[in-house]
Amino acid sequence: MRKDRTEMSEDDDRSPPLDLRGADIAESSNKTRNCSGVSGSGAPVPGPGPSSMEFQAPYPDQVLENVLENVLQFLSSRRDRNAASLVCRSWWRVEALTRSDLFIGNCYSVSPRRATARFTRVRSVSIKGRPRFADFNLMPPDWGAHFAPWVTAMASAYPWLEKVYLKRMSVTHDDLALLAESFPSFKELVLVCCDGFGTSGLAVIASKCRQLKVLDLIESEVTDDEVDWIACFPESGATCLESLIFDCVECPINFDALERLVARSPSLKKLRLNRFVSIGQLYRLMVRSPQLTHLGTGSFSASEGMAQGEQEPDFFTAFAACRSLVCLSGFREILPDYLPAMHPVCANLTSLNFSYAYINADQLKLVIFHCHKLQIFWVLDSICDEGLQAVASTCKDLRELRVFPFDAREDNEGPVSDVGLQAISEGCRKLQSILYFCQHMTNAAVIAMSRNCPDLEVFRLCIMGRHRPDRVTGEPMDEGFGAIVMNCKKLTRLAVSGLLTDRAFSYIGKYGKLVRTLSVAFAGDSDMGLKYVLEGCPRLQKLEIRDSPFGDAALRSGLHHYYNMRFLWMSSCRLSPQGCQEIARALPRLVVEVIRDDAIEHTDETVDILYMYRSLEGPRDDAPGFVTILQ
Repeated sequence: MRKDRTEMSEDDDRSPPLDLRGADIAESSNKTRNCSGVSGSGAPVPGPGPSSMEFQAPYPDQVLENVLENVLQFLSSRRDRNAASLVCRSWWRVEALTRSDLFIGNCYSVSPRRATARFTRVRSVSIKGRPRFADFNLMPPDWGAHFAPWVTAMASAYPWLEKVYLKRMSVTHDDLALLAESFPSFKELVLVCCDGFGTSGLAVIASKCRQLKVLDLIESEVTDDEVDWIACFPESGATCLESLIFDCVECPINFDALERLVARSPSLKKLRLNRFVSIGQLYRLMVRSPQLTHLGTGSFSASEGMAQGEQEPDFFTAFAACRSLVCLSGFREILPDYLPAMHPVCANLTSLNFSYAYINADQLKLVIFHCHKLQIFWVLDSICDEGLQAVASTCKDLRELRVFPFDAREDNEGPVSDVGLQAISEGCRKLQSILYFCQHMTNAAVIAMSRNCPDLEVFRLCIMGRHRPDRVTGEPMDEGFGAIVMNCKKLTRLAVSGLLTDRAFSYIGKYGKLVRTLSVAFAGDSDMGLKYVLEGCPRLQKLEIRDSPFGDAALRSGLHHYYNMRFLWMSSCRLSPQGCQEIARALPRLVVEVIRDDAIEHTDETVDILYMYRSLEGPRDDAPGFVTILQ
């Protein structure tokens, strides 16, 4: 029975799935209730009869469950709840009854019917759909991950639902309409990297969800249906809005309606604007909402239509009034002349996102030298190594750094290198997470980071040129990545690139015992590389591989582990249809999808894309024509 209950854990990245089948457990519970038991002193407890009519003690399971309900409601960690549900049948049942937050890491791993049948008191649902490589156009469009079956099931099962978080899901106008109509107490909608909907769907949410606190659209594709969705928020009285994020919406908005909305939203803490909001309009919004803690500035470029001789707004004073501001982002069409206006808030900033701002090192220094409390910093590589050195000398409390490429072409020289990485490692020793795009790197710089930043949990180094060696020695990058997995004992996520041999993967398999997510691009010598990883990384949950020389033998080496993983993605490798078919036959509870991608040169002897994931439901019924599910 314990083995059965570990077949599904879609609400935890780190453990195998919990079983959602409750019929046999319910039946066992009924038998327990109808049988005589034994008291704590060892004396028999009589079953129903004349002598028990005056006083009938509660059955032992009922007492335990009453206590458990009061205890488990304080458990918020998904991992802790999963562990509790595996103790015994009674704990399994009570954990489900007390769970208010449901996390589904793969929308095809379990059916909406099964999930809603087990967890009946859910108020918050988080669902993830397409795998991450879909963000890089490595998956054909219209693959799936539809929200429709989920919202249909939730509409009848969870009338008190308050929050929905979706990532990489296909969401239609009808889905949003059903969402708005089905949940009278609905408060939060967060859509990350989603598509399929437009401004008409947002209008329905805005008009019908009268208790809405959060509407966050993050890196989603929103079509312009020529509907004024901002004006659809209720006009009368104060709103409940606490967060409004729409910086990804690529169409103009009704600014007058937005200004009125902000003015009647006294609880608004987070506001991220799209690029159609000018800095002059930003000023008007800031004056009306000095309580903001998170601000996305919009374009941050010159106001349009200012009359000649008209005095420009005092942006410095507007920023100074926002004393609670700790997070700044936006700057999509930045005019560097306005950067000094940020100085009043820089001292309190803990998060700064310049990943859309094309600025150089000198312009960055105008801001970064005032940001001594900064913990999260995203930026374009246009700041060069010199800019990273400025960050390292100032931001001693930095925990997360992401450096994105302005020009991602492989033949581009790239303005950041090992020099910037080494400076960060020497100056920002509290660093826990880094994503670093570059064209050139050295083992010495990566080794220095492993020694200077031992608390790293996430290390993603993306050397954009294929098979690039150490730029100084010409050697593979094996020793650098080996040092990362050896010295960073907390590492859970790793992305490798550059010229790597099987030796690098042997290091990962030997020392990466906590690694849960591994991304590989253009790396490895032979099947042994992947075999080292699959046999040596017991916590591995998500494995993403592209353009690497791994074939059927490497794939077979993970047979013992695939049921414990959330998914395996391999594109443009050396897999054959026969090798994939072997896996499908050997592991019948694993869904093995072979995806044809017309953008990849392929033959009948090789597989374009392999996507494997665990599921309680078996093959999905909405697979498009370019997807073949092996059985």
